[in-house]
Amino acid sequence: MGQQVGISTLHGTIGGWRADPATPAKGAVIVVQEIFGLNSHIRGIVEQYAQHGFIAIAPALFDLIEHDIELGYTEADVARGRQLRSELGEDRAVDCVRAAMEEVEAEGFVGVVGYCWGGTIAYLTCSRLGLPAVSYYGGGTVPFLDETPSSALMLHFGANDPLISADDVAKHRASLPDAEFHVWPAGHGFNCDQRADYNASVASEALQHSLKFFETHLE
Repeated sequence: MGQQVGISTLHGTIGGWRADPATPAKGAVIVVQEIFGLNSHIRGIVEQYAQHGFIAIAPALFDLIEHDIELGYTEADVARGRQLRSELGEDRAVDCVRAAMEEVEAEGFVGVVGYCWGGTIAYLTCSRLGLPAVSYYGGGTVPFLDETPSSALMLHFGANDPLISADDVAKHRASLPDAEFHVWPAGHGFNCDQRADYNASVASEALQHSLKFFETHLE
C-alpha cells in the first residue's frame, strides 16, 4: 500500500506517492504524471510497479505551483493542466524528478516512466540525468529531440493518437535510432482507465514490455 511522502527539491518541498514491494526490490522506478497532477491514475501506476517488485515513487510536480492538484479528464481539466504545465516548465519538472531519484537511489538502480507530458519529462530525464526511461505517448518530446539520450530508452505511441501524428513518430525514429519503439493500435492515453481511449489489452501488453525493460536495465 502506498503512502504520501515529502520530497526536498531545489525549489522547495513537494509531496509524492511511494509504494514498496513486499519482496526485495528489483530497483526503483520514478513515475512521472500527466498534466493532471498526482491523481488516482498515477497513484495506481505507482502501486502497480510496486506489485511487480519495484520501489515506485511519483513526485507531485505541480506542488511547486499549487499543492494537492488532482485533476480529472474533462475539457476544463485539460485547460487547467496545460496552464500548470506552462507555469512549471520542463526544467523545474526535471529537477523534481532528480529529487525523487535522490530519495530512492540508495536502494538500487533507478529508472523513470512517464505518461503524456510525463513522457516528455522521462525523455529529458534520460538525456539530462542518464536514467533508463520509458515514455508513453510523449509527443511534447519533438522540440527536444536534439538532446541525445544518455541511457536506454523505450517509447510507446498509439497509431490512432490524434495528438501525435505519424510524422512526429517518424521524427522520433529518425532522431533516436537506438531507442526501442512500440506503436500500438490505440489512441492517446491508452494506458489510463479513466480516459476514453483506454485500451486494456494494449495497456497490459505495453506494461509487460516496460517491466522487461526495467528488469533488463536496472541491474
